[in-house]
Amino acid sequence: MDVRLRFFDGCPSWRVAEERLRTALDETGHHEVAVVHELVSTLDEARERHFVGSPTILINGRDPFASANDEPALACRVYLSPGGFSGSPSIEEFVTALERADS
Repeated sequence: MDVRLRFFDGCPSWRVAEERLRTALDETGHHEVAVVHELVSTLDEARERHFVGSPTILINGRDPFASANDEPALACRVYLSPGGFSGSPSIEEFVTALERADS
């Protein structure tokens, strides 16, 4: 499984996402999967990489949290979770995304 966490330095939410993602990987039996960090520094890079905000997580090359209205941006990304808006998907949402990637 290929897991990538794209971020930019100006947004602290990627660290929370990394912790939740690591917990979800462990809970789904993917202890050996390394999370590859990819720093995005410019808006041009964001456009080239289809980076829609920090953090953006790719699982096997796919953003499981993408929506049709996403635009490339060098900004903090906001996720709509059951508990409201958050700077990161929840552990449960990561678990669901990882399970879907496995099937």
